Amino acid sequence: MALWMETGSEPTTQSEKDDLEAIEALKHSTALELKENGNQYVKMGKKHYSDAIDCYTRAINQKVLSDSEQSILFSNRAHVNLLLGNYRRALMDAEEAIKLCPTNVKALYRAAKASLSLNLLVEVKSFCEKGLEHDPNNKELKKLAEEIDLRRLEHEQREAQVSRAVAGAKDLVSAIEDRGLKIGKAMFQELTGLRKPTLDNNNILHWPVLLLYAEVMSSDFIEDFCETDMFSAHLDMMFSDTCPPLPWDKENNYTRESIELYYEAGSGVCLSKSKLLRYLLDGTAASHVESIDVDEKDATEGLNYGISAGEGSKWVKVGEKRTLHDVLKEPNFIIPGIPVFYVVSKRSSFYKEFKAGKWVPPP
Repeated sequence: MALWMETGSEPTTQSEKDDLEAIEALKHSTALELKENGNQYVKMGKKHYSDAIDCYTRAINQKVLSDSEQSILFSNRAHVNLLLGNYRRALMDAEEAIKLCPTNVKALYRAAKASLSLNLLVEVKSFCEKGLEHDPNNKELKKLAEEIDLRRLEHEQREAQVSRAVAGAKDLVSAIEDRGLKIGKAMFQELTGLRKPTLDNNNILHWPVLLLYAEVMSSDFIEDFCETDMFSAHLDMMFSDTCPPLPWDKENNYTRESIELYYEAGSGVCLSKSKLLRYLLDGTAASHVESIDVDEKDATEGLNYGISAGEGSKWVKVGEKRTLHDVLKEPNFIIPGIPVFYVVSKRSSFYKEFKAGKWVPPP
């Protein structure tokens, strides 16, 4: 019988030919029945999707259907894989369906859907365009094409935001390096949040500055302290006669005439260039970018001046007629993310304790 013939051999008798035709007809009938069973399983819901995939797979393995019929089987299996969230398998099945029948619009649509779920935007566009060539009025493909256009626009906008953020941060790093400033690990971020310095069109740095009243650890914030401003200009405004006294200053010790500003010298370790760049990008569109080009030599040596925490730590009084730039470039001043200055009053009993070095900032 033809059933026992060796692989590759040709039937020689009419009986063998009849047997082969009967086998082919049976396999063809079985494949069509499996296809229909698979369709029914899909209609029965998610619990039967694995049964549907099994039926389509067995039908495909019969290898007796025409290319267009095989294409439908692969496309149907792609559909079920899409429903199950197996996007990579769905894409492979849809692509196989398209190879067998390039005009299979459903397969092109399912390939586009799977590609979209895998964020393969170029492939989505290609599948949509090919599908619309064969079926220009296909609403599903048109909707998908519109969605991909929107996704691409959003992606381009995000990329532009990332590029601007990285470029801005690199400009800040260059400005900080050019001024010889030293940036250390950020402190008091529960008070400062993600505030960072900015660089204006005239290459002038504008700093957010935290003022801490050491006696009570209350704080004030100067949102925009231009590096060319003198401290007296800001203090004159903050402690003018028209401003109400500080709510906790019951004895009215903190007046314009009695306050002094200090910074902590020799505290902290300078950030490397790469870490400084990461710090400046925190909170921006580029905060999650994995790799940013940085000169490795600068990254390890550029901003490290060898000042360690606790070595000669002391309080340095700020001259109010000095500019912020002049103070920040002091060799013993490591800026803790953003400038932090401590406000004390000569009238307060706390003043002697502070000046004697008996007070330290909370950890």
